[in-house]
Amino acid sequence: MKAVRVHRFGGPEVLVIDELPIPAPGPGELLVRVAATGVGPWDALIREGKSKVSPPPPLTLGSDLSGAVEAAGAGVSDFKVGDQVYGVTNPQFCGANAEYALASAAMVARKPGLLSHIEAASAPVVAVTAWQMLFGYAHATAGQKILILGAAGNVGGYAVQLAARSGLHPMAVARPKDGEYVRSLGAETVIDLEAEKFEGSVTPVDAVIDTVGGETRNRSLRILKPGGILVSIVSDPLPAHPHVRAVFFYAEVTTARLNNLSRWFDREELVTEVGTVLPLEKARTAHEMLAGAPHQRGKIVLSVAEGL
Repeated sequence: MKAVRVHRFGGPEVLVIDELPIPAPGPGELLVRVAATGVGPWDALIREGKSKVSPPPPLTLGSDLSGAVEAAGAGVSDFKVGDQVYGVTNPQFCGANAEYALASAAMVARKPGLLSHIEAASAPVVAVTAWQMLFGYAHATAGQKILILGAAGNVGGYAVQLAARSGLHPMAVARPKDGEYVRSLGAETVIDLEAEKFEGSVTPVDAVIDTVGGETRNRSLRILKPGGILVSIVSDPLPAHPHVRAVFFYAEVTTARLNNLSRWFDREELVTEVGTVLPLEKARTAHEMLAGAPHQRGKIVLSVAEGL
């Protein structure tokens, strides 16, 4: 089988396509024939050797996948051969950018029926991350005001949708070119990142959902209500404030969380945002896009096998 591999850490140039034997699933694992697999910023961190969770090279990149179950390991009873599934490979976030991948049965779910494999592969990590930020860490409840930094990004876009459809009042910080897009997702207020000091133009909020870090995140503390919370997925040192909380976390993709999101997808209450789609062999191009090369807004996806 073909797989996107790194034999040493470095830039996009270290990516190679290797031929590997098809693996056999161990206890608690599924062998998935991959139809599509996502590419995200965490893949670049793994490629560069900056991830705290990945194994040393040589390794196969990729975490998000969608495809069909080819075989099940010992102890797996919830899935059978032929099931259409989506999710994440393992806690190390490796192994999905291949024609076949091993995935923990505890980190995949049946694919939403309304989503194509390309769409499904774009969703697991970013959608679960947004859900955890809002409900797992901020414990947001209907009626609260939520400020979302980086609202036009992959995680931010899901945060806007989930907030709007849960009775929250999402306020989006985004660049001017993205204003209409985040409004279409459900943002009640859109703040121009380039033209406004948002901390002086909005009323206090119950939680800040941060996907950008830096000065923007630091300024956001000024508009949190006392006792409010900043939830961030950017690993820079978190700012300190005596009257609010701040938390950083790594996403934990589980079958239960994916099943919950699948219900939203199947009710058409959540929509995916697929960006550039490339064949598996163009994985290096995908990583160049992560590094700044032009690409469409939305999640980068590698198409692996059609017709599954």
